[in-house]
Amino acid sequence: MTSQRQTLAKPGPVFFIGRAVLRPLLRIRFRPRITGREHVPKAGPVLLVSNHLSGIDTILIPSFAPRKVQFLAKESLFGTRIGGWFFRQIGAIPVRREASAAAQAALDAGREVLAAGSVFAVFPEGTRSRDGRLQPGKAGAAWLALETGAAVVPVGLVGTNRKLQNPGTGRAEPMSIAFGRPIDLSDLAALPGGRARREATARIMAAIQGLTGQDLAE
Repeated sequence: MTSQRQTLAKPGPVFFIGRAVLRPLLRIRFRPRITGREHVPKAGPVLLVSNHLSGIDTILIPSFAPRKVQFLAKESLFGTRIGGWFFRQIGAIPVRREASAAAQAALDAGREVLAAGSVFAVFPEGTRSRDGRLQPGKAGAAWLALETGAAVVPVGLVGTNRKLQNPGTGRAEPMSIAFGRPIDLSDLAALPGGRARREATARIMAAIQGLTGQDLAE
């Protein structure tokens, strides 16, 4: 992307209005159990790293996080005047997923959000899990954490994909959103870049699994 800096926006009034409306509706519809919100630092840059089970995950995390959260959204959602206005108002960052440089553009956008002292949410798996297992983590989240020094808070989502059934009951699992304790990566600063990213990725995925109890995909 050639103008990622120009497209970044902070959440505006629509974000707060939308969250005020959505939060009670989501509670009524899904009755999610929310835990650990106190683990999200009240100030400074925060990188939320979450597992990814459903498209609704990008709604649930900003709705129940204690701070404003920015995230990535497909550029096509910004294609109309109303769509572009709305998604920029809620702080979404447009990304052309089909572009070869999209991955780095997304990381650069996240770095800018964190440099401004805000909260940025990513899914280290890179895509939704189709079978409910925790997929191997990609290095992008680790790169962001190590580059910015942001507090890294794991998020564990359970039951957000209503099509996945609990093997014990044959029903969808109860929905829960757990914010974990920040992950300490401070000791990795002295390691070579590649090794530091691999170790940070391993810690991030272990922290997420500790919150969700998911089986690991090979």
